[in-house]
Amino acid sequence: MEITFTLNGKKTICHIKVSTTLLELLRETLNLTGTKPGCHEGECGACTVLINGKSVNSCLYLALNTNGKEITTIEGLTKPNGGLDEVQESMIKNGAVQCGFCTSGMVLNIKALQLETMQNKKVPGSGIKNSPNRNEIKKWLEGNLCRCTGYVKIIDAAEEVFNKGK
Repeated sequence: MEITFTLNGKKTICHIKVSTTLLELLRETLNLTGTKPGCHEGECGACTVLINGKSVNSCLYLALNTNGKEITTIEGLTKPNGGLDEVQESMIKNGAVQCGFCTSGMVLNIKALQLETMQNKKVPGSGIKNSPNRNEIKKWLEGNLCRCTGYVKIIDAAEEVFNKGK
């Protein structure tokens, strides 16, 4: 089956099997290894990507469902000048990057929350407003597991992103 989608800002056409997951397509076909395979059951969040700005576990998402959509991986957060996204910068500054297993999923999930709050001023169904508090950030990141128990620094990094400019 042929699918066409936008991947990290570039139009992409792929021929896939109907059973191919987005995780398999990204890692094995497109060589984007920043999206990590973890549990393959949607429990760990290591494979999180953004589809049309929303976080999705790519291990559970069939690649054929990406047809006509916009996908952002961790590689796609890099600015045109090669600089890092503000979420990535905050993770580094706050020492929230340890073994790296969870990092791309955490960054993309924080980015999804940032996009939601910027667009809607409130995340639908969550009660989260444009500047989520620590508990709201924790709740948002529940689906991302950290093997190094670096949650405190990850939450600190997310808080810094949302408190910038206050």
